[in-house]
Amino acid sequence: MGSCSSSPPPISHLLPTNNNKTHPICKQSLIVSSLTTKALELRRRRGRIQRRQLLVLLSVPVSLSLCSSGVVLAASIFDPLTKAERAASNEVTRRVEEAVHLLEKGRDFQANGDYAQALQYFTQTLQALNMEVMYRLLVPNDVGTIVNVVREYKDLALSEYARVGRALTLYEVGDKNEAIAEMEDVSISLKGSPEVHAALAAALYSDKHAPLLAENQFTIATLLDPKYSDLGYVKDTKHWPPSLVRSLEDFITLS
Repeated sequence: MGSCSSSPPPISHLLPTNNNKTHPICKQSLIVSSLTTKALELRRRRGRIQRRQLLVLLSVPVSLSLCSSGVVLAASIFDPLTKAERAASNEVTRRVEEAVHLLEKGRDFQANGDYAQALQYFTQTLQALNMEVMYRLLVPNDVGTIVNVVREYKDLALSEYARVGRALTLYEVGDKNEAIAEMEDVSISLKGSPEVHAALAAALYSDKHAPLLAENQFTIATLLDPKYSDLGYVKDTKHWPPSLVRSLEDFITLS
């Protein structure tokens, strides 16, 4: 019998194929996936750029002169002050500027020997710098004390210098007891001012008959500034009123 050998037919559907063609649906999915990945990467890049721009804007001081209108708009977005706070700040600035003007006017009248007018201007200076009003302007909803405002606005120490001028002129044209009380108060709040210590020494000696207290105050004054032992200096340079110059002369000569 002749054997007939024949190869079995190939099982083509089970063999691997080298066909590189991709099913249309799979190909479309790959395209969509690729586009989505690129879109997400683009969004991430834009996010990083925007964050960098925001950090740059935040690092620019508001006080700089900003030329670009776009940068001005961006800076205004980050303005930490409300309209009410800015208005209060402007009012405080206006009051301080007014007080400086009034203080200079008071010193001019004092230098010219018009102590009544000087007293008026020194008093107006204190009214412009009224700390309670300042406090209400800056902290309208706070029921605390004004200590924090005084601590915050150290420049308002010029009100203490106005009180010195007021005390000196009040000694000449007003109530000497009130003037001495004002001097004592200022000698504590404005500790280290030789003028107020010297004036207080003269007043304590002549009007309160307290030589020991006067000596203590005068020692502080002359340690800080020896010129206050010179009558010509307090008369011609510091423009003390005549009655206070006489009181200092009585103390120095122990008369």
